[in-house]
Amino acid sequence: MADHAVERLKGKTLLQHAHTPYMDMLARMGRNGRLQTVPEGFHPGSEVANATILGYDMTKCYEGRGPLEAASIGYDMQLDDLAMRCNIITVKDGKVKNHHGGHLKTEEGAMLINYLNEHLGNDHVKFIPGIQYRHLLVINGGKKGVECAPPHDHPGELWESLLPNLSPHNNTANLIIELVKRSQELLMKHPFNIGRIKQGKDPANSIWPWGGGYRPQMQTFAEMFPQVKRGDVISAVDLIRGIGKYAGLKNIIVPGATGMANTNYEGKAEAALNALREDDFVFLHVEASDEAGHDGDLNLKLQTIEDLDSRIIGPIYEEVKKWKEPVCIAVLPDHPTPVELRTHLAEPVPFLIWHPGIEADEVQQFDEVSAVSGNFGMLKLNQFILNFMKE
Repeated sequence: MADHAVERLKGKTLLQHAHTPYMDMLARMGRNGRLQTVPEGFHPGSEVANATILGYDMTKCYEGRGPLEAASIGYDMQLDDLAMRCNIITVKDGKVKNHHGGHLKTEEGAMLINYLNEHLGNDHVKFIPGIQYRHLLVINGGKKGVECAPPHDHPGELWESLLPNLSPHNNTANLIIELVKRSQELLMKHPFNIGRIKQGKDPANSIWPWGGGYRPQMQTFAEMFPQVKRGDVISAVDLIRGIGKYAGLKNIIVPGATGMANTNYEGKAEAALNALREDDFVFLHVEASDEAGHDGDLNLKLQTIEDLDSRIIGPIYEEVKKWKEPVCIAVLPDHPTPVELRTHLAEPVPFLIWHPGIEADEVQQFDEVSAVSGNFGMLKLNQFILNFMKE
């Protein structure tokens, strides 16, 4: 939900403009700061930022999005498997129109990816369904290091220029190019897309494999922080669930959690509260503002921020403030996705930490500008979780 100043909002950021009484109250009662979530030299992907927030050193355990998707889906990677995140996207006039195939429903995405597996899959290539437009491509014996540009970072650009280069020495790159082109031929002929075009909707007409890697080696969260004997992760996004699985956190699946603006906010809040009654730590992730940022939809992103405040943070705070056992709450984005740029940035994000009895700083509201004055100052990488665990 972090963003830049927007002229349409009279020079305010979305957090400054939005009505967020609970975030602002927690900022006033708690302590604030900014956090650099992306290590130098790393792409500002959600897998990097969220794992860093949890305290993982990306220079030691980063393997890309694909293995995290595999863990979430439940695919048991073999040592020689290359797992890649496989979007179903929309291409039009030779360009990437969107990274989500026109906001596919999970059952639609599964139908298309299974169709591709029937026609393109073999002993070495597998397409495995995930959630909505987010799926998995596994290449047995594939080589890591093939650079496929993340599609959400390149809307409106020529898709062929974003593919890896053909190489006589890299069969994986050549295979990926072939799979993308053959997927476009197959998907355009699928009755689902023929119907979408007739209805004036975006066809889901291309795969986009990226973020490939091997099975990562990670400590569990409890090994890093022994005070957390049991922890949970709540998210609609496969890669977040994958981080949670490798971290030893229990994945809590909330019915109606979509990763979009229509997600089940109340269900996530209730699930978090139920988990906190039994367990020590909950990582609650909401994707809606990021998707709205990628779509460049200012009004929708504002709505997602206000929904987060009123439908998740508010109910959680109102409940836990009654409990005898104190609960520590942190609120922060993983990275900015400015609506006018529609892509991730490796810029610092604001954060707040509150618990009963914490000594408040002078910050009066939660936003990118106010956080500069927070007592925590500028933290980097795992410094956030280390401070959070001290509270």
